[in-house]
Amino acid sequence: METRCSNVPTLQECCNSGLPESSVRRRSSRSSALRLARDSRAFHPTPNRILLRMHYPYSPLPRPHVHVRAPGSLLYPDGLCVNKMAAPMPRGMSCLSRALGCWSRQPVLVTQSTAVVPVRTKKRFTPPAYEPKYKSEKEFLEHARKAGLVIPPERLERPLHLACTAGIFDAYVPPEGDARISSLSKEGLAQKTERLKKNVASKLSIQKIREYDANFKIKDFPEKAKNIFIEAHLCLNNSDRDRLHTLVTENCFPDMVWDIKYKTVRWSFVESLEPVQVVQVRCSHLLNQGNIFGQVTVRMHTRQTLAIYDRFGRLMYGQEDMPKDVLEYVVFERHLTNPYGSWRMHGKIIPPWAPPKQPIIKTVMIPGPQLKPWEDYEESQGEAHKPQLA
Repeated sequence: METRCSNVPTLQECCNSGLPESSVRRRSSRSSALRLARDSRAFHPTPNRILLRMHYPYSPLPRPHVHVRAPGSLLYPDGLCVNKMAAPMPRGMSCLSRALGCWSRQPVLVTQSTAVVPVRTKKRFTPPAYEPKYKSEKEFLEHARKAGLVIPPERLERPLHLACTAGIFDAYVPPEGDARISSLSKEGLAQKTERLKKNVASKLSIQKIREYDANFKIKDFPEKAKNIFIEAHLCLNNSDRDRLHTLVTENCFPDMVWDIKYKTVRWSFVESLEPVQVVQVRCSHLLNQGNIFGQVTVRMHTRQTLAIYDRFGRLMYGQEDMPKDVLEYVVFERHLTNPYGSWRMHGKIIPPWAPPKQPIIKTVMIPGPQLKPWEDYEESQGEAHKPQLA
């Protein structure tokens, strides 16, 4: 049975008075609690199990008090000292159970604890304020120049990446009747003469390109341009846009994939009717003198097949089994300043005398008669021809 006593002077007087073995609770200040613990150690040869529960003034828990376990009683985590025949009371020092890490109702052995208060013994280091060695930025730059250091200027502008130009500079003008006039005729000789006059500017541009690309050769470039042209058009059949970006420039890409999202393209290369040849080479700079682009115009007279189907599978343009002769002037471009640049297809030159293109066959819906909900559609049959009497 649990007995709670208040205002007990000392533990020794309680034991001499013949009180039963029960827990004694004394409400006192911190000094009284320490005195009670000292008296208990002096009375018994072995130290009793004394629990000191001290709370700071700002704690919402009750005032400081001491629990002393008498011989034959048990101490539970809830802070109650009871006899063997008494049941534990689920009240009191629940915070002590959390501090001990034990949430069960099993007896625990608690010894006198010591509160450790951290005290700052070192001062916070504050770096001293050093005076600058150089009073101005101009003085610093002069000292760096004498030491051989190059400090790049800091610019607030964002860097721009120009991968290609926006068009064709100094576009080649194809002669009228090209691929139809014999080179031995009068008109054919005039075309050759005009081409020789324009070769002077092309020679200067070739030398400029070789300053950045030492492997550039006019004899080898036509075959390379032909392979780029064929592979770029085959990417349309497979809808491989990632590979197409590496073969054509950003200016040519929208023109090739425009309006073919829900369509099927079937293109094939049959043969070359004439050898591929370079007709013009030009170099130009963009924004500044160091940003140089090179453009090479290639004449290609080939035989191709093309067929375009709509999303319903109906033929819109061309035929797969009917090859056609095509004369094209294709422009290839490269960013010469970029060491990792490559030649890509940039666009096509369409002469004004070129024949018009075949119109696209569109699939349309023919509207029928407007019927009411209770009417059925019946195809009108032609009336029988009535013979006329003579």
